[in-house]
Amino acid sequence: MDRILSADGTPIAYRRQGEGPPLVLVGGALSVAATDAVLAALLAPRFTVVTYDRRGRGASGDTGRCTVAREVEDLAAVVGAAGAGASVFGMSAGGALALEAAAAGLPVELLAVYEPPYTPGASGLRFKAGCTARLRRLLAAGDRGAAVELFLSLTGVAEETAARMRRAPVWPELESMAHTLAYDDALLGDGAIPAERFSAVTARALVICGGFSSAPARAATRTLAEALPRGRHRTLTGQTREVAPQVLAPVLTEFFARDVYAYGRAS
Repeated sequence: MDRILSADGTPIAYRRQGEGPPLVLVGGALSVAATDAVLAALLAPRFTVVTYDRRGRGASGDTGRCTVAREVEDLAAVVGAAGAGASVFGMSAGGALALEAAAAGLPVELLAVYEPPYTPGASGLRFKAGCTARLRRLLAAGDRGAAVELFLSLTGVAEETAARMRRAPVWPELESMAHTLAYDDALLGDGAIPAERFSAVTARALVICGGFSSAPARAATRTLAEALPRGRHRTLTGQTREVAPQVLAPVLTEFFARDVYAYGRAS
């Protein structure tokens, strides 16, 4: 993997493949560049796809004092390395990062996100507050395994499945990244969609959800699309929050490769 220094000097590892206009993929919680390997390969015939290890993950560095601003700087560095005219796709919490970067002035014209896990509404905010408090307690106690299990439970992984994962070869890697769950948690704030801040996003934006995702998740993506000045919403029939790359890739290809004059707000 190549490396570039973020604004605070932290090395960020990234990988480039394919040919065409640059497209940066931003992974979600506990993911690394390799997590997006299948999606990147499907997009590579049309784009120069750049995947990267977010701060504290894989081959990237970490200061241990991560803030949303630092992650925005990391993404800006990767976009700069990707080349002029780069577009951005963010998965889950990576979508929240992409949106925060765009709101902060990241120079992208096209931006797509898949189910950033905002939890708007009174019950959603209470749920987010409870999850944040529990995550902080676990990380403060050094219980990385329990922190990973908390994340897995929030993504719908059954308790018995998580128990099996603890015995899998991938588990030590997940535990090594457990502290970065606090970074993703910070990206989501109190769980509300920051409509006022996102009103500064000038990019054409596509907000995607799965047709089989939970009703609150689907509703949140529609609210998010409406909050973006140039936002559009799309539902992928039969998909959940664990979207199939083979289904997602054609949608992203159509969006990022389409003539900009063909773009419309209709869902």
